[in-house]
Amino acid sequence: MTRILGMMAGGGILILAGFAWGDSAAGWSAGHSDIGFWWSVIASFLTIAGLGAVIGTWLHTQPVED
Repeated sequence: MTRILGMMAGGGILILAGFAWGDSAAGWSAGHSDIGFWWSVIASFLTIAGLGAVIGTWLHTQPVED
């Protein structure tokens, strides 16, 4: 159950990161480099957090062999 919740949380954060990357691309294409830049910074942090949640959940919920 812990693995499912952790993967869902990481997946949710990665979905938010995808939306942030889309906003960044829209800002760049509209000629607003400041908006594109800051949304890319936010998207990068969200991507790192989402991958950290998924990888951390995977590593820390592995069965332990006694």
